[in-house]
Amino acid sequence: MQLIFATNNAHKVAEIQQAIPFGIQVLSLKEAGIVQDIPEPYDTLEGNASEKSGVILALTGKDCFSEDTGLEVDALHGAPGVRSARYAGEKASFADNVALLLQNLQGEANRKARFRTVISLRWKGEEHLFEGICEGQITTAVQGSGGFGYDPVFVPDGETRSFAQMTLEEKNQYSHRAKAVAKLFEFLAHQ
Repeated sequence: MQLIFATNNAHKVAEIQQAIPFGIQVLSLKEAGIVQDIPEPYDTLEGNASEKSGVILALTGKDCFSEDTGLEVDALHGAPGVRSARYAGEKASFADNVALLLQNLQGEANRKARFRTVISLRWKGEEHLFEGICEGQITTAVQGSGGFGYDPVFVPDGETRSFAQMTLEEKNQYSHRAKAVAKLFEFLAHQ
């Protein structure tokens, strides 16, 4: 079975490939020969995930999936949320986003946050949505150099290390994306 994953983010592809069962091949957009960027015009994770999978289905006619992920921080009323990748601006780096988050939380006692992933699967022309959530806390400083995005400042509940201090296998025991992917592949296993 082959599925096109509507991303060229190598970190996300690696996380998905680590979590998928044997017998399913996941292709990145590049591997599927798609070079265009797909916009994320909506103010919800569900809307953006749906947009991306819909575009890939229209372009290829093949089964595909996409995801959108946001970091939701309680003290910031859910921000950065759907704007997580562009929190510090359209061309911001991961480090820029992390720096702005830590600045905005300076002196804040409530560090509770969650990563939320929504996957949109287009399977035989129909859309199916799957959600994964990982609760945790935002640290007061960067911890670790692994992972990507907000991993150096996010400690999942039940852990003392940030995602950036864990191996990919360890991260996937908690990961929002791994939880959503597990629901996706449980669905596919019954098709």
